[in-house]
Amino acid sequence: MTIAAFLTPDKWLQSDGGPRYVQLRERLTEGVDQGLLKAGSPLPPEREIASITELSRVTVRKAIQALARDGIIIQKQGSGSFVASHAPQIEQSLSRLTSFSEDMSRRGMSSTSVWLERGVYMPSPDEVLALALSPDDSVSRIARLRTADGKPMAIERASLSTEMLPNPLLVETSLYEVLGQAGFRPVRALQKISAINLEEDNAALLDVAPGKAGLRIERTSYLADGRTVEFTQSIYRGDAYNFVAELRLAKE
Repeated sequence: MTIAAFLTPDKWLQSDGGPRYVQLRERLTEGVDQGLLKAGSPLPPEREIASITELSRVTVRKAIQALARDGIIIQKQGSGSFVASHAPQIEQSLSRLTSFSEDMSRRGMSSTSVWLERGVYMPSPDEVLALALSPDDSVSRIARLRTADGKPMAIERASLSTEMLPNPLLVETSLYEVLGQAGFRPVRALQKISAINLEEDNAALLDVAPGKAGLRIERTSYLADGRTVEFTQSIYRGDAYNFVAELRLAKE
């Protein structure tokens, strides 16, 4: 069925069915649920939807804005409206210290990266503190968008001393694999998890609407001798991750 046939008003628009923009929103949602409007595909322009449905452009615009608020579509300035992609649900244990690549491989999923930054820089005050550096030291940074089976999942920004990672260009897939080859794979880590609303730039990278729920995770990992290996700040999609921790009753 074509989009035009699906949106023909005599099939769904009712005079007593409530506000017209609500009926159009529900009809477009049905199109997404049925796979007629596929993830990542563009919505027809407002003018075209108005012509097909015989509704005003104001009504069409209200329906599209409601879909954007619900996270069903994403509006990109200058490009139009697109059906939002739905990331696979990942259940992540907080008791295991693994890399993103290892996590996805264990689940039989393909992980890829889009590089955002990779090089050696002067450290920021936060990096100096987290990595126990002197102000004159350099820091290796790698930042990338992580995907699973082609779906954007997280933005990772890792900082390491040049002792642990002298050449960031060596990291092609798994950071922990490169660290392990050099004898610097961490054995423990401290993580802090915070709930956030995604800002526009991060939302665009993660292919969700600005303001949607996300998770900020700060990880500081250590070697067995106590030296700091990495300081990583990550932004995760809130609709993709469930973090699980096993708790035991404390002995009195």
